[in-house]
Amino acid sequence: MDIARILATKGDTAVTARPDQSIRDGLALLARHNIGALIVVDAAGAPIGILSERDIVREAARNEAVFTRRVGDLMTRDVITGQPHDDLAAVAYTMTDKRIRHLPVMEKGKLVGIVSIGDILKAQRDHYRGEADTLQAMILDPEPGSGR
Repeated sequence: MDIARILATKGDTAVTARPDQSIRDGLALLARHNIGALIVVDAAGAPIGILSERDIVREAARNEAVFTRRVGDLMTRDVITGQPHDDLAAVAYTMTDKRIRHLPVMEKGKLVGIVSIGDILKAQRDHYRGEADTLQAMILDPEPGSGR
């Protein structure tokens, strides 16, 4: 199972922001799209950072003038990215190990989507549920077509 499978279901939309946008604009995008992070891109559309709700909350706790800041001021600059063919178990491990909740997905140098840790866990859960259902069916009817 890989990231491409999630994007096929979820869609390949990744909401982006520019580093010079205001934090207020960033919050509006997060709220409008009901998402937890924005991918910050340069003029060419390449990811240069990620801005999460947590980044904004941390700054708001330190600085009441958070709305005077720009997206580029608060974004995380070390962006870890994935590729559509990346295995979900490996991606889940990386995201947990690095304590990241959102992973931009790149293909051939282009941004093609974003997955969250929730997306990964849901896909894994659905996969394991399908395996469990198959095994249960095999146990309850070990000889398909036997009429038992």
